[in-house]
Amino acid sequence: MASKSLGNPYDGDTDLRHGKGCTCTTCETGFKAEQVTAAPETSEEILERAVESAIVRSVFGHNELSRRSFAKMLGGSTLAAALASVLPIEKAKAAILDNLGTPEKAKLNVGFVPITCATPIIMAKPMGFYEKHGLDVDVIKTAGWAVARDKSLNKEYDASHMLTPMPLAITMGAGSTATPFLMPAVENINGQAIVLHVDHKDKNDPKMWKGFRFGVPFEYSMHNFLLRYYVAEHGLDPDKDIQIRVVPPPEMVANLRAGNLDGYLSPDPFNQRAVWEKVGYIHLLTKDIWEGHPCCAFACSLEFAETLPNTYGALLKSIVDATQYAHDPANRKEISAAIAPANYLNQPVPVIEQVLTGRYADGLGEIKDVPDRIDFDPFPWHSMGVWILTQMKRWGYIEGDVDYKGVAEKVYLAADCAKVMKDLGIEAPSKTYEGYTIMGKPFDPEKPEEYVQSFAIKRS
Repeated sequence: MASKSLGNPYDGDTDLRHGKGCTCTTCETGFKAEQVTAAPETSEEILERAVESAIVRSVFGHNELSRRSFAKMLGGSTLAAALASVLPIEKAKAAILDNLGTPEKAKLNVGFVPITCATPIIMAKPMGFYEKHGLDVDVIKTAGWAVARDKSLNKEYDASHMLTPMPLAITMGAGSTATPFLMPAVENINGQAIVLHVDHKDKNDPKMWKGFRFGVPFEYSMHNFLLRYYVAEHGLDPDKDIQIRVVPPPEMVANLRAGNLDGYLSPDPFNQRAVWEKVGYIHLLTKDIWEGHPCCAFACSLEFAETLPNTYGALLKSIVDATQYAHDPANRKEISAAIAPANYLNQPVPVIEQVLTGRYADGLGEIKDVPDRIDFDPFPWHSMGVWILTQMKRWGYIEGDVDYKGVAEKVYLAADCAKVMKDLGIEAPSKTYEGYTIMGKPFDPEKPEEYVQSFAIKRS
């Protein structure tokens, strides 16, 4: 992810001012492979590059002509070695970085859709996680995902709760103007369910669902892709045999009650709310489709992370800290009470507790105990991003050749998350790719296109 504001200070062909008419390689095509320093990838590297650039520019009195002339005369590697021999740049960087950390912007607006998947983002406000890391965050309830996307693109939100496919789609320009977005942390894993109207208790076999109308919260959602995957594995074409409609999560239960939907694959608490109101029953938890699947995430624009690196770092640390707290089952009842009020989820505490603790009524007369019905794990596996992209390709949301790994690694910032996890004393995975088995079918992230073509029912 090259940033033209962070050009290589040892390159004589790069104008670090990037003024009007600048034709440097950075402005035109990104960093050159032969440059002394690679393009910064993580927030820590971005900050280090900014400090190093400032040090080198100060050596030349901030005179770009002098710096560039000297760099061209000596060459980038020689200039870097020469400066290092007379100036302890690494020590200077360390000293400066040790004194940095105060957020450039402490007052932030962060959007969320009122669902339990947003638990870390929401609870971080009433439970003090943002304040702990030096931020004053307004968490703003948002009607649906299109609104969350648009307000993020319009910079009304500094960052937002998003569905894990959304930053990939926004970056690729699928459904919106292409804008580089980052997803440095997952919010939750599991935590969804397929709910059917109580009138369909005799139709628990998906093969009986032809003609059914299902709701999902957004096209670019795990809900949509998991529903499509599930019905297709039972022989139904999701574009021909059933109808899939986008319905904002808070409107799911009302549409089920009114008969506008036969069922939905939705985030909670609206699956449990349908049982609470006796209009629906839980057909299946999505963890039974794919154990440990990602759902929601914390996301922001690349511009936000690059221009406000300290703020970005503090916000990410707040989210990961809250996510780890939510991961502990012993904290779930306390969290349920914290996120229940009207300005957050606006739900009865018992409904939220049933979701977060995993002890719940299924609407069929049974009480279930599933402690991992929802869990909270911040690590954004690149392999998860690759799987999502395969389903976007499978169902025609993206076309042509797809750089599956390249896009996943650009958007899902596993390195940033791992660093924050380690800073907080949390063990982070040592790899970023792993295989999955979804409804008995293995997924190898090394062979994504082969995986797409292996499905009998698909659009691509």
